[in-house]
Amino acid sequence: MFLLKTLCFLLLSCHLIDGRKTREGRVGKVVPEERTVLKVKEPHVSSAVFRLFLGGEDTCTLDPLQLHTLTSCGFNSSNPLIIITHGWSVDGMMESWILRLAKALKSSRVDTNVVITDWLILAHQHYPRAVTSTRTVGKDIAHLLQTLQEEYRFPVRKAHLIGYSLGAHISGFAGSYLGGSEKIGRITGLDPAGPLFEGISATDRLSPDDAEFVDAIHTFTRERLGFSVGIKQAVAHYDFYPNGGDFQPGCDLRNLYDHISEHGLLGFEQTVKCAHERSVHLFIDSLLNKDKQSMAYRCTDNNAFVKGICLDCRKNRCNTLGYDIKKVRTGRSKKLYLQTGSRMPFKLFHYQFRIQFVNQMEMVDPSITISLTGTKEESGELTIPINNKVSGNTTFTFLITLDKDLGDLMLLKFYWESSAVWRNMWNQLQTIFTWGKQVEKPQLTLGKISVKAGETQHRTSFCAMENDGQHVEESQEKVFVRCKENTTKTQKRL
Repeated sequence: MFLLKTLCFLLLSCHLIDGRKTREGRVGKVVPEERTVLKVKEPHVSSAVFRLFLGGEDTCTLDPLQLHTLTSCGFNSSNPLIIITHGWSVDGMMESWILRLAKALKSSRVDTNVVITDWLILAHQHYPRAVTSTRTVGKDIAHLLQTLQEEYRFPVRKAHLIGYSLGAHISGFAGSYLGGSEKIGRITGLDPAGPLFEGISATDRLSPDDAEFVDAIHTFTRERLGFSVGIKQAVAHYDFYPNGGDFQPGCDLRNLYDHISEHGLLGFEQTVKCAHERSVHLFIDSLLNKDKQSMAYRCTDNNAFVKGICLDCRKNRCNTLGYDIKKVRTGRSKKLYLQTGSRMPFKLFHYQFRIQFVNQMEMVDPSITISLTGTKEESGELTIPINNKVSGNTTFTFLITLDKDLGDLMLLKFYWESSAVWRNMWNQLQTIFTWGKQVEKPQLTLGKISVKAGETQHRTSFCAMENDGQHVEESQEKVFVRCKENTTKTQKRL
């Protein structure tokens, strides 16, 4: 399997090297291609085939040059339009996720025209050739929309283009080719392709200028052999980076048997493209599981996010991943992060755990375990990773993710142990001083303890249940309860 993945990357690398040779000038820079606005009523023969999704596995071919096909296929110009565009094709076959996405869209939005862009003839080429064809297909989509504008008075602001991989950039080109004051309503890029697009001008890739609102989901930006399959840079008004965006849970080699059991022999292929295609399934998830929408939070980078310091929703700092995103246009691209599960439904609940250590005279290297109890569920034991020794007055913040909603938090159990080194020192001290006064066990002195739920934005402070203060000896489980001030605030809200 490792060999299979390596061969796939080598194949793409060879294609990219050829592409760089054909697209680079003498000084080694990519020669930009011009984007021109379509001329009014410009005659055009489409290279791509457009199919109106009817349900199940049935589609009906639309021909913009033969308007009767739109009527006979059942296109309704009063309804919104969604156009799905696939990416580069290795085998020349239409991938199964396309119909899955189309079905999810129709089941969620019944009165919607769902059209599939079939550009397999151009996509099933060497990757660099497929890249050069993206402008051609983008122009095909623009001509289709222009025809709908002119013949059916269809407002393009009611169009939503959803593009996967190269399809994301195709959707961007379609938006840029349309002239006039009215823009496409929305473009969604599902892990927009990285090779030959990373780092180039915004006019030569998907960008926020291509539609009234642009969102993108990045799921496979991990670099291999000098490139990443998905683009790393922000390309939208809102750019989502699930699990940091570089790779996805459930896509490792150890998940190969799971993929084989679910997809049969296609499980090998599924493992290779798992992380890249996860963007599609996250979007489908947002349509099928309306009660489990994944929330993402604005942050500088993933390292800061996993420290739990970014669970803030003020001033549009958080948003919903997927179809039901809150469409807020911004001057600058906003990067949002979240953690997800490995299977649908992917939603995880985010909690910020903040703990303060007060007047810690002795330096301690603790291993901490907590458990939370809410009005709905219990968390079970959670290990809190403290990588630094605790001393003096210090506050630590951590991100906790759970696959269940705990409800209003009521109780926290706290337990800690020293590292093996510190435990050995403690045992030696006990041996040395057995003849005299008993040596006190090492202890932590806790100050404020709070947990903030990202999804509800409620912060709960915890106080010691007993009257012995906030001192916790090693190997002692201590119970903290919701402070009275929280209870008063909750009653006021009710």
